[in-house]
Amino acid sequence: MTHFTPFLHKMQAAGLPHIFIQTFAGYYEQLAAGETGLIPESVIEPVTDLPDADQLPPDLTAVGQRLLAQTAVIKLNGGLGTSMGLRQAKSLLPVKNGLSFLDIIARQVMQAGVPLLLMNSFATDADSLAALAAYPELKRGLPLRFLQHKEPKVTQADLTPAKWPANPALEWCPPGHGDIYTALVTSGALDALLDAGIRYAFASNADNLGAVIDERILGYFAESNFPFMMEVADRTEMDKKGGHLARSAANGRFLLRESAQCPDEDAAAYQDIGRHRFFNTNNLWLNLPALRETLAARDYRLGLPLIRNSKRVDPRDPTSTPVYQLETAMGSAVAVFAGAAALRVPRSRFAPVKKTDGLLAVRSDAYVMTDDFHVELAPEREGRPLLVALDGRFTKFVQDMEARFPYGPPSLAACDRLTIRGDVRFGRNVVCREEVTLVNEEDEPLVIPDGAVLT
Repeated sequence: MTHFTPFLHKMQAAGLPHIFIQTFAGYYEQLAAGETGLIPESVIEPVTDLPDADQLPPDLTAVGQRLLAQTAVIKLNGGLGTSMGLRQAKSLLPVKNGLSFLDIIARQVMQAGVPLLLMNSFATDADSLAALAAYPELKRGLPLRFLQHKEPKVTQADLTPAKWPANPALEWCPPGHGDIYTALVTSGALDALLDAGIRYAFASNADNLGAVIDERILGYFAESNFPFMMEVADRTEMDKKGGHLARSAANGRFLLRESAQCPDEDAAAYQDIGRHRFFNTNNLWLNLPALRETLAARDYRLGLPLIRNSKRVDPRDPTSTPVYQLETAMGSAVAVFAGAAALRVPRSRFAPVKKTDGLLAVRSDAYVMTDDFHVELAPEREGRPLLVALDGRFTKFVQDMEARFPYGPPSLAACDRLTIRGDVRFGRNVVCREEVTLVNEEDEPLVIPDGAVLT
């Protein structure tokens, strides 16, 4: 462990808990031994068939309703939304009817009558807790949040702790959302939940508006006595670079393979949506007693597969020191639990807002918010998805997108695809129908006049 000693001292000085330091040490040992975290095609098999949420027996809904009193919602809330030009928690961004992601989440869980816990990062904690102060009903004797850990970046050249005196904060990084299991333990949140009689948790990303408590799925999970269950959806061309479900050829267990774990020579097979049919929505169901038992049996190190990410110590400076970030994915726990399950769910349960394209779509009249604060495609769309492709040169950041839609989104209720290339600005009450493509190759912005109908 002599090579790890500088990391040990650095993490102890930062006040990080022993369990997390030991977890990181295990991944560092793998890195030092030459582990890459790659999962080649030769060691996995495709998943061809799964139980379908739409075909579960209806009487499971009543089972799930009875179990709501033993269920909590956990939202991953560590992201700042820097890729969209934000400087605060992404979940505080207004997304629908003037409500932020966090507003909508708070109202969903109050409607369902279940407790909410956020997994915050140090960067999102203060702002998020301040926003939740508007909802005193959320206080149910349980913590409203627990904190994700931080870990040192590793210099690629010599596997020492990265140094960046110009901004020492950049010497640290998050360990990926697989840290949820360790953070639940070190924060005391897992014990608090179990002591309060909570047996089940539904965990998902804060920016996924489709990730809501479904009583029938809860009933299925509980009645089946699964220790862990992942919701997956059918892959499309849009999803071919995301993590997919597979089986281990060695033991037949499910596993999750992320793009960073795929060798270059297997990229074609990885992106073959006919071969690997299901992607991870990151909507996960946890059996909390089984989680605590498994963690204790493994000395609180679940042993999630390593993801070795190559980065620069300053992500905005391409000449800065190359580093490794040692990460794990929370969905990869599907390979850890004996008897872990996967359930095919409809696409409506996966509606994340990752870019301004998706934000414009959700803010438009193509989506509605129901009385129970579910954000869904408008009924008249009859399940037809809306594809929005904006020009990132002009709309990558939220403030730039809003400057080009100063009166809000156009009407997209009757639109299937909106594609914009170049600088285009919209007036009031613009309507888009069917498939609309706007191209402006001039330096001056193209202005769509008030009341225009585009088709």
